[in-house]
Amino acid sequence: MAEKGRGLTYAGAGVDIDAGNRMVDMIKPLVRATARPGADAEIGGFGGLFDLKRLGMTDPVLVAATDGVGTKVKIAIETGRHKTIGIDLVAMSVNDLVVQGAEPLFFLDYFACSKLDPEIGTQVVAGIAEGCRQSGCALIGGETAEMPGIYQPGDYDLAGFAVGAAERDQLLPRADIAAGDVMLGLASSGVHSNGFSLVRKVAEHAGLTWTDKAPFDPGRTLGEAVLTPTRLYVKSCLAAIRETHAVKALAHITGGGFPDNIPRALPRHLGVRIDLARVPALPVFKWLASAGGVAEAEMLRTFNCGIGMVVVVAPGQAAQVRAVFERNGDTVVDLGEVIAVPGGGERMQTVGTLKLA
Repeated sequence: MAEKGRGLTYAGAGVDIDAGNRMVDMIKPLVRATARPGADAEIGGFGGLFDLKRLGMTDPVLVAATDGVGTKVKIAIETGRHKTIGIDLVAMSVNDLVVQGAEPLFFLDYFACSKLDPEIGTQVVAGIAEGCRQSGCALIGGETAEMPGIYQPGDYDLAGFAVGAAERDQLLPRADIAAGDVMLGLASSGVHSNGFSLVRKVAEHAGLTWTDKAPFDPGRTLGEAVLTPTRLYVKSCLAAIRETHAVKALAHITGGGFPDNIPRALPRHLGVRIDLARVPALPVFKWLASAGGVAEAEMLRTFNCGIGMVVVVAPGQAAQVRAVFERNGDTVVDLGEVIAVPGGGERMQTVGTLKLA
């Protein structure tokens, strides 16, 4: 019989409540830095609050999005580089919000692990807070879960969701999208947060480790290079929407690449014709295609290939919209045009080829 006071404990089962409380104290200053009108960005309660009246909108519609970062998190764990993966987490949701014309308001995260290391958790949340700060939304809450029976030692996973708002009459996509409208592409920062199961397979096939020099960027290790965080398009997209009133639709290029994401922003009777030669294929994509023998069609459906956001605009307003994006730091390319697709034809047509050689 066990001695009195020597029974089983939660900590003995692998869950350290004190570590969780310590992490909350460590991240409070990071969270406060994301405060914005409507939210004071304080954590510790049972729920986060947001005051919609502070928006000053007359007829707001709430828009919500949720996502994770996929197996990119595995590379962060294996390299011990945890400081930017939180930016990816925020970007995957807020970039989806802005394609609806919505301004991100607040974000909540979910951090699950085998055993909580408050220092690692704080690095991850620092990235989340930075992503929120860059996209103008408040980090108003989250959850940390230790689950030693589910995750292997050292592993963690991330999920999050964002809520935004837009005036009802400014929601995207607009109803006036028409054949002949042009498509502008906004350059990506790299692989972003999709296709990393294939990235990892290509690295394995090439016999490389994450500490080896990146073949496409010798100044960095392979792990450092592929962990380049997802580009945040929120501020530039909102500026273009509000200043020009000319943006008809946006498409965030995530899982499914060009063929799955661009048609989602268009009416069913319309499609697009893209000049692949205009896509600014970054060196990382050239390496993936070459080292993995990945076909062009597979590249287009798995990766962003150098374009993270697509903008639809009338031809006569393209120059004005381009100028706003460039002023806000985006590299803009002419991708193609919207076309009529009668009778259920192919909604994404291409000319030219990707410059992957």
